[in-house]
Order: sequence, then structure tokens, then C-alpha cells
Amino acid sequence: MRIVTWNVNSVRVRQPRVLAWLRRHQPDVALLQETKCTDGLFAQPEFTGEYEALGYQVAHHGHDHWNGVAVLSRVGLAEVQRGFPGVNRRPFDEARVIAATCGGLRLWSVYAPNGRTLADPHYLYKLVWFERLRAAVVPSVASAPTMVAGDFNVAPTDLDIYDPVRWRRRTHASPAERAGIAALCDTGLHDVTRDHLAEAGVYTWWSYRPGQFQLNRGLRIDLALCTPDLAARTRGVWVDTEERAGSPASDHAPLVVDLA
Repeated sequence: MRIVTWNVNSVRVRQPRVLAWLRRHQPDVALLQETKCTDGLFAQPEFTGEYEALGYQVAHHGHDHWNGVAVLSRVGLAEVQRGFPGVNRRPFDEARVIAATCGGLRLWSVYAPNGRTLADPHYLYKLVWFERLRAAVVPSVASAPTMVAGDFNVAPTDLDIYDPVRWRRRTHASPAERAGIAALCDTGLHDVTRDHLAEAGVYTWWSYRPGQFQLNRGLRIDLALCTPDLAARTRGVWVDTEERAGSPASDHAPLVVDLA
């Protein structure tokens, strides 16, 4: 079973690339983030219709031209949950979380807030958002094989940043953000990428600034967090850097998890 998580940075811009990637690599489930698309637009034939033609069932959560998350599955799609459980007042009503049961697995596609700067109110929102995510996934982790995957906008360790010193006083690497990821893992989730890609220089995001991708000045901020049963079934994890090298590419590369 092949699962991919990919921040596509606007499906409206990159739909041909997404379709080509799906045809080429044949994932059973695709977890997409930052679709930048409303549910109404995503339901149109040029989006959902194209996925369905490839054999995918589709669930999308998007309100406007920001954020947006989706699950595409060829192994069943049930029990779809959009957003956090309960009341979600602004800004927690943003389209950043969707979960579904696919092939007996509970899969979450998440797009964490950026945080902007350490002094910005959006940073506090990001920290509380991680607390909300942790509370939301606890029942799933306790009851089913679960993967929580997507763009977390946090590099968990210094190994996940091309220049840790430069990022030490910035978002994506602050102690509080990393503590949010650690607390999420404490629910019973494991970051499987480093089990298979332990070396330095493994990243999933690179700035669009000239030369940053070519020099591999990136961050590993796209994660696949799995319950122990799924971690034990993981046979391979890889980052499709060739997709990032194309044009017009997303600033994120697909992160692929292959399960026995």
C-alpha cells in the first residue's frame, strides 16, 4: 500500500502535475495540502472528475483561496471528518484538517499554520492549533491503525534544517513548536521518515529563492506520523525531489510511505 502526502501549493495551478504524478507513481492514497480551493470548485469535473477517472474517491475541505486539504483514495473512503471535532470558532475553522478511513487505516491530512514570526499572534495560534490536533487524534490512535501526515511547518530536529543556527530564532524550529510535535508523538505516533532516511540533507521544502533547491538548502517539515502497527509495516519512505525540480513546481516535494 502506497500513501503520499504532498503540499501542492494550489491545485488550481498544479493540477496537471498532480495528475501526472498520480499516474506515474500509482499511490493508493494521496493526502494533499494547501489546495487553495473551495469545496465547490474542487467538486468540478476538472478536479474531482479527473481524480475519479483514475479510480480515486475524493474528500476535500476548503472554504476559500487559502489553505485546503484533501484525501484521494483507491482503497475506500469512509467516516470523513472535516476540521476539528466540536465547535471551531475563528481562526480554528480554517480548512487545515481532514481525516478518513481508507483500506482499514485512519488517515489524516493536515496543514499546520505557518506561525509567521515568534512575535506574531499567529505563532500562538499555531501552538494552540497543535494542542487541538493532539486532542483530535487521540481517539483515532487508540482505536485504529493511524497515520497523521502533511505539512506541519515544523522541523522536528536540527538535522531537519540545512542551517540550524540561522533558524534558531525563527518559526519552524522554536522549542515550543518542536514540543508540539513531540506531544503529538506522545499520543502513540512515530515519525517514520528517519527510520529509512537517517542521513543529513533529507528535506521536503525549499524556498523559491534562486539557488535554494539546487544547493539543497531546505527543511524537513512534511511528516508522516504513524501508530506502531503502521510503523512496523513501513517498508520504505522516500522524498520525490525530482518533482520539486520541475516547473511550475510546488515548493514542497511529495513524501511517500510504502507499507507492506
